[in-house]
Amino acid sequence: MATMVPSWLPSGAYWIFLISLLLVACLLPPGAQGQEFQMRVELQPPAVLPGESVLVNCSTDCLHAKLISVETYLLWEPVGSGRGWAAFQLNNVTGDTQFFCFGLCDDFQIVRSSNITIYRFPERVELAPLPPWHPLDKPLLLSCLLSGGAPRAHLTVALFKGEEELGRQPAAKGEPTEVTVTVSASRDDHGANFSCRTELDLRSQGLGLFQNSSAPRKLQTFAMPVTPPRLVVPQFSEVETLWPVECTLDGVFPASEAQVQLALGNQSLNPAVVSHGDRLTATATAKAEQKGAHEIVCNVTLGGKTLETRENVTIQSQNPLAITISLGVLAILGLVIIAAALMCVFRVQKQSDTYQVNQTSPRQPKEAAAAE
Repeated sequence: MATMVPSWLPSGAYWIFLISLLLVACLLPPGAQGQEFQMRVELQPPAVLPGESVLVNCSTDCLHAKLISVETYLLWEPVGSGRGWAAFQLNNVTGDTQFFCFGLCDDFQIVRSSNITIYRFPERVELAPLPPWHPLDKPLLLSCLLSGGAPRAHLTVALFKGEEELGRQPAAKGEPTEVTVTVSASRDDHGANFSCRTELDLRSQGLGLFQNSSAPRKLQTFAMPVTPPRLVVPQFSEVETLWPVECTLDGVFPASEAQVQLALGNQSLNPAVVSHGDRLTATATAKAEQKGAHEIVCNVTLGGKTLETRENVTIQSQNPLAITISLGVLAILGLVIIAAALMCVFRVQKQSDTYQVNQTSPRQPKEAAAAE
């Protein structure tokens, strides 16, 4: 059973060993610096997560190779050897690491260096908050915030509208990293979900493509016209009399989500609101209890923008002459109805009397003949 052992040199002497290798290579005579036979290095896997282990195979075509070993500051253990090769397990790799495979071939040293790559998944992938409402046809900046993730050379960030890719950039170094894409908001973007996705592509390292997506954020777009609402009310009315109020605004998107308020002074009128396309219509009835000038207000709010219109209505007292005339008309109408009813009764009675007379008249001649 293999036993965990430290590197054959103290970790503090690692760089001394490296310098020594270089000096030996420089002092070797021409043609004897391992040019005829070279050391090969194979890693399995070539990239690992922090704390994992790597299997290293050092090999050469030299038939007389001996003392094949590995030099690194990591803890390692031999796992096998044979003619021209030796394998080692490097443990607890915590960062990108360079190590060396070396050996002797006909008393000449051959050396080859290699690197172990650490990969990390992003710790944070977040689409920056979107504005509550965004005006149509205005540039919208989408920003993806990224923390962690390595190696950055294999890490890209893409921004999406639903499943439609809007743009892609390599992840720059630094913490945190921000990747941005600018789009022009349209009607089709209203209610759409936006997100960002990281892709750590380690397929060239013999691994896979690792994706990580942010939570989606919904965009709300809107449009409001420049002109204020059109408010229609009567110019004059009377105390305690109901009168109609209508407020209309064109060019609102989405009209169904706009908020409309109608008020008579401080009194809300609770309007009925109907939208058709980009047109918004609010209707209500109003009644004033006191005479004088009263203000009607209509305001429409959408996307934090408000348009308002005000109109005045003059409330007058009810006209006594009009009341008198109305009562007179009602009295006359009542008399006419009574007279017509009486005439109808008299006519029916008269017809009844005439019928009775006609029934008794033929009996008189017979009675006269009998008397004779």
